[in-house]
Amino acid sequence: MTLWLAGLLLQAAAVQPPAAEIAPPACGDAEITEFGLECSVKDSCSIFLELAGVEQAGGRLFLSGNFHTGSATLWSLLLASDDEGRTWSEPHERIRGAALDDIQFVDAEAGWVSGHIAGALPRDPFLLKTTDGGKTWRRVPVFEESGYGAIDAFRFATRTEGVLHLQRRGEPRQRYQRWETRDGGDTWTLREAGAKPFPPLRPRSTGWRIRTDPRARMYFVERQNEKGWTPVARFPVRFGECKPAPEPAEPPPAAPPKEPPLP
Repeated sequence: MTLWLAGLLLQAAAVQPPAAEIAPPACGDAEITEFGLECSVKDSCSIFLELAGVEQAGGRLFLSGNFHTGSATLWSLLLASDDEGRTWSEPHERIRGAALDDIQFVDAEAGWVSGHIAGALPRDPFLLKTTDGGKTWRRVPVFEESGYGAIDAFRFATRTEGVLHLQRRGEPRQRYQRWETRDGGDTWTLREAGAKPFPPLRPRSTGWRIRTDPRARMYFVERQNEKGWTPVARFPVRFGECKPAPEPAEPPPAAPPKEPPLP
C-alpha cells in the first residue's frame, strides 16, 4: 500500500464518527404474537432502525424514529445528545407499535415530536411535548377518542400557537384536515377538512439533516457549515433480529427399571 493511499484511508476514517451505541429493541415471543410476525428460530426476522427527524435545541441534539421489521413497526425511538452526537440517551420511553416523525423546537425549552400508532392503517396521532428543553416529555393525543389518522406535518409559530395537517383514512370527503391549537398542543380544534390536500407548510432550515448511505447501510447525522455537511454521528440501519425463544430440549427417556435377580 502506497503512503498516498494509506493517507487517504486514514483521512476517511478520521471523518467517520464512531457508530452510536443504543440498546437494541426487545423482540421475542411476545412481539411475534402481537404483531403477527413470521419469525422462527432458524429463520429470524431482521430488525431495522428508521431515523425520521433531527433538531437542535440549545446545546442538545434530538433524533426521532422507530424500530421495525419488514412487516411491522415495533417501538418508537427518541434520542438526545448533550455532547454533539458522541453519546446518546433516551429521554422518553419507547412506545410499543408507534413511530415518531418530525421534531420542532420554537426555543431552547419548548418542543414537539409528531407520532402515531402504526399498523395496517395509522391511528391515534399524537405529539410528544416538552417545556424543559427535552429533559422530560409527555404524550398529548390529537383526538379525544381513538381513531385512524396520521400527522403529515405540523408547525408552531410560538409556544402556544400551532397548526398541523392530518390525513384520515376511511373518510374520503374529510381525508385531509387542518387542526389548530392555542395552548401549546394540549388541545386541538379541527378548522378545515376536504378531499384534497392542503398546500404544504413552509419548510424549515435547521442546519441539520439525516442522510442514508445504502452501501454502508448506515444513517449519518450531519451538520451544515460553510464547507458543506459534516457528519457528527452514524447509526446502523440493521439493528438485530427477532426470533422466538428456543424450545427446551426434551429430557432423555427414563431407563427401564431393573428386574430383580432370579433366586
